[in-house]
Amino acid sequence: MNREELNEEFNKNANTAPRQPKPLRKLKRIDSSRPAQPVYHALHEAPSIDISIEEEKPKRRAPEPKQTYHGLHEKGRAGDIVESDDFDDFDDYDYDEEKDGKKSKKDAIIKTVSILLSIVTIILLFLNMPILWYKKKGQPDQKVSIIKYFKLWQPLVDIEGELEKSQVNLNVDTNVVTDEFTDGLDLPQLVEGQYTVLFLGFDEDQELTDVIWICQFDIAAAKLHILQVPRDCAVPNYTSNPTTKINSVYYEGYDQSVSKIQRVVNCIQDNFRIPIDAYITTACFDIVDIVDLVGGIPMHLDNEIIYEADKIIPAGDVVLTGAQSEWFVRFRHEWLQGDIGRVQNQRRFMAAAMQKILNIVKDEGKMKLYSYLNTIYQNKWIATDMSVDDLSKLADFGSTLKMENVSVNMVPGEDAIYYAADGVEYSIYSIHKRATIDMLNESFRPYQLPLLMSESNIIEYVQEYEYQYDLYDDTGATFEELETATEPLRNPDMKPWWKED
Repeated sequence: MNREELNEEFNKNANTAPRQPKPLRKLKRIDSSRPAQPVYHALHEAPSIDISIEEEKPKRRAPEPKQTYHGLHEKGRAGDIVESDDFDDFDDYDYDEEKDGKKSKKDAIIKTVSILLSIVTIILLFLNMPILWYKKKGQPDQKVSIIKYFKLWQPLVDIEGELEKSQVNLNVDTNVVTDEFTDGLDLPQLVEGQYTVLFLGFDEDQELTDVIWICQFDIAAAKLHILQVPRDCAVPNYTSNPTTKINSVYYEGYDQSVSKIQRVVNCIQDNFRIPIDAYITTACFDIVDIVDLVGGIPMHLDNEIIYEADKIIPAGDVVLTGAQSEWFVRFRHEWLQGDIGRVQNQRRFMAAAMQKILNIVKDEGKMKLYSYLNTIYQNKWIATDMSVDDLSKLADFGSTLKMENVSVNMVPGEDAIYYAADGVEYSIYSIHKRATIDMLNESFRPYQLPLLMSESNIIEYVQEYEYQYDLYDDTGATFEELETATEPLRNPDMKPWWKED
């Protein structure tokens, strides 16, 4: 067999030979001056072979290059080739296919997230579009968004109605309330820095307001001031009831042109000159449900309270149920000071209830408090003109107060006898006007100019020079002090006959 036949046979075997293992290194020529075509020199002299690889990292192994057979003992010159440092091992795995799979998953996730974000954006834009008309008494109609409408929504306002715009001269102290002054709570308040809520508690017939509290939230100073108005306060110019008592103004007020709640608000503002921003009312039987909802009110009782023969609250550390809470705040029979004793005892309940709210927020979180408010709203256990948003803001503010920053006062005055035109003798509470004005200026007008005697409509049945005592002229106390306060004095003559020694 001649040389050409040997070469042809060699090439044929190379093409049909099984695939060889992957090369370990890439080979490069180090002498670029060699001729491109091999030159035959002798029988046992191997030609130089120019080996090159086009791609750095081929997807698949390139076929073996064809070689020309020169002789049985011919070899390539090892000195003419070197190992390349930039050559990496590779196999038959298709890396591009794996990358394409990962890329497709990543693209799918990005598309999904983009669609979701687009949907959320569209929903938010829709919810914030002014598409609903909001109407409120005393204010011009305005178009608001769905979110804004929900915040302004007053679900319980239809029970008592909306308040009219206050006609009280606010006399804001511009040295304190400047153009830049703000309390940061964004409430619909008459005086920046404070928000005042009138709280009324009805009797069983929901005609007499036996509990009257003016709750002024001093937002800028992080304080709460509560003014208790005894139900027997005489306000002859505001009620047609012969007793002249303030608790009859709601149902028997002179001004029949306004709502019942507005009558009480007008009476409070005219006599005490405290601007009322909102109101909350509840009946005695609603207190039962509210207290049971929150799990009772922990208190310490010095002595047992016998509301009725079968309604007794034991002495000691107790958790008042809803029913017991009603008995506690309404009990007055044995107090030496009668209704004033009841007012003073209610303070202790207020302090205990405040501590309960703080504990709810501390132990269960604010969301739990909001859920309680939602339940109260749904069951209509209160009536209020406050919106959902305003009540939530106020509850949130109240949950941050410290017990030493919550104070309670009672309207100064004394017990008196009033002889009505019908010839009947009535027991009333005659307000001490000067002491009341001083107390209001000290605690309830932080952002208003001092109140003058001539600006109040208070009528005294007992004139200042005829006062019998000033025991109730200064009854201020903080909730921190009330936590350890004892019960009011009892009248031993009023003890139930079956409890007598």
